[in-house]
Amino acid sequence: MVRLTHEPIDYPALTEQVRRSHCGGVVVFLGTVRDLTGERVTAALDYEAYAGMAENKMAEIEADTRRRWPIGEMAMVHRLGHLEVGDVAVAVAVSCPHRAEAFEACRHAIDRLKELVPIWKKENWADGSTDWVHPGASG
Repeated sequence: MVRLTHEPIDYPALTEQVRRSHCGGVVVFLGTVRDLTGERVTAALDYEAYAGMAENKMAEIEADTRRRWPIGEMAMVHRLGHLEVGDVAVAVAVSCPHRAEAFEACRHAIDRLKELVPIWKKENWADGSTDWVHPGASG
């Protein structure tokens, strides 16, 4: 399951959504808005995406992850719009029969999402300035 949303991400529900009786490992990654990036103080972030293209790329990442690991279930959700410090911007949840597989699959999925999915992030700094961060940039 892949989804973009303007609503807060319900990560406890997402966790329950991927749990399976044959999977002993459930890993959830949450990417949150941090208050510092390097030496700069972050006031907020704004995320934008071309939804159709972003969701298609997320679906490709899901399919690739399922080919590589014995996934019980997985979900990737990215939030769009204006987010405050502490808000959850992205969640990836994966279940696999064993913990090592679940960790590897979850890391692969979030790394590929950050690298490939056309979601743009605007950093709103405490000094009033802004910078756009493009897909594939570290952060």
